[in-house]
Amino acid sequence: MCDYSLQFVVSRPAKVGETLISTRFPRSATRGYASVEDRDVAVCLLPGTELAFEKDVLGEARGVFRSRRECGHKVAQFRQLHMDEPNTHHDALEFPDGQIVLLTELCEGQRAPVMHLPTGSRATIERVRVPETAVL
Repeated sequence: MCDYSLQFVVSRPAKVGETLISTRFPRSATRGYASVEDRDVAVCLLPGTELAFEKDVLGEARGVFRSRRECGHKVAQFRQLHMDEPNTHHDALEFPDGQIVLLTELCEGQRAPVMHLPTGSRATIERVRVPETAVL
C-alpha cells in the first residue's frame, strides 16, 4: 500500500490509467509515487499492481558513492517485502527477470502509467488517509 515512512503524508489509492511519478515527499525520508497532477499526495499501490514506465527504470545505488543504474526494464509489478519487520522499507518493484528494487531506491522523476490493478483492489483501499498532523 504505502510504506511505513509515508504515514504522515496524505495518501490515496492508485487508479488504472493514471500516470504516476517517483518522488520524495516533504516530511518523509523515503520516495514513493504521486500523481503527476498532485505531487503532494502519495499514491498507494496494492501488491500486483502493474506499471509501464516511459523509459528503462533507473535505480540509485546507496552508499558513499551514489550512482544511477539501469534496471533494464520498462514494466514492473508492485510488491511488499519483509512485512514482519517494522521500521523498514517494504514497498518495491519486481521486474520480469525477478530483480527487485525498493521504491525508495528509485531515481526521482520517473513516470509510469498504472496499467492494471489486482482483482478486488477497489474494495480493499477506498479511503484517503489524512495524517493526524495535517491541518485542514
